[in-house]
Amino acid sequence: MRLSFFIIMLSSQSLSITNESKQDSEYNKICEEYKHLMKTLPKGNGWRVQHLYNYNGFWLDSDTLKTNMLLNTYFKTQPTDIFLASFMKTGTTWLKALMFSIINRHRYTFSDHYLHHHGPQSTFPLIDSEVYPVNDFTHINAPRLFATHYARDILPLCMTSCKFVYICRDPKDVLISKWIFMSKLRSKDLTPLLLGEAFELFCQGVSEYGPYWEHVLSYWRASLESPDKILFMKYEDMKKQPKVELKKLATFLGNPFTLEEVEKGVVEEIVRLCSFENLSKLEVNKKGVERFGKLVEVEKQDFFRKGEIGDWRNYLSKEMKDRIDGIFDEKLKGSGLVLNSRD
Repeated sequence: MRLSFFIIMLSSQSLSITNESKQDSEYNKICEEYKHLMKTLPKGNGWRVQHLYNYNGFWLDSDTLKTNMLLNTYFKTQPTDIFLASFMKTGTTWLKALMFSIINRHRYTFSDHYLHHHGPQSTFPLIDSEVYPVNDFTHINAPRLFATHYARDILPLCMTSCKFVYICRDPKDVLISKWIFMSKLRSKDLTPLLLGEAFELFCQGVSEYGPYWEHVLSYWRASLESPDKILFMKYEDMKKQPKVELKKLATFLGNPFTLEEVEKGVVEEIVRLCSFENLSKLEVNKKGVERFGKLVEVEKQDFFRKGEIGDWRNYLSKEMKDRIDGIFDEKLKGSGLVLNSRD
């Protein structure tokens, strides 16, 4: 009996060592490929760091590029996983708060909610900044919520069977919001990024996770093919009709509001709780930092700037506005999608 137990233990240990060795081998292989890519991929000027690299058609900094390679090897989905996908500065913080509040509305009261004590960024992980293969997320209860800024085309194939919520925004507002945000994070060893430089880079498609038009199209096309798997949302629609868009979001997430909840004002309560006006004035969002990976720290207050439609008018000339509109009209031609505001 003891001998059998000993043999089983040895077999188990051997299997564990074999799996670890295989994982180490895979990791080392990815690291070697990554080193080679850093020497061969096209380079462009970064907004936060010095260089971006064009990887499979999208511009990433060296850290998010390596994370993407590891993500494609190690991330394991569950059938009930839900992803929030977005380009930077298109409404990610707002959607995180809304999705978390919808899914967890029976766990918290509106008088003492999770969001009263924690920033929206903490509600669920951004997979772009996690450490792989260390973090497997098995500790998170289903349905697991994740966020990503990666374009659809460079995500693991296993994710295509999961639900996605995608949020987009007028590119002119994206440019301004991203420029201001990234300027605060930009390395002090680099010269400041002037608006004119950021504008040129944006028009060329060179910005973190860009080109923006390709990013949007990757999810737009997928939403047309699989509307049951991808909910495509616009920031402007959410600002104009928050209750309508919230109900649509809840239904897509598999948590529609009941008639009783609607009559009790639950929809209005979530809209108010997650509004820019409410979240931006909470003490928890005024102090401290949010950490993304080992290297990036963001002041919590920097996630709450204005939350307005059309702030680009305070920064862009008519010529700049017309150029961006022209680029996106051309890039989105024939897709059925319109992003530019004309007023």
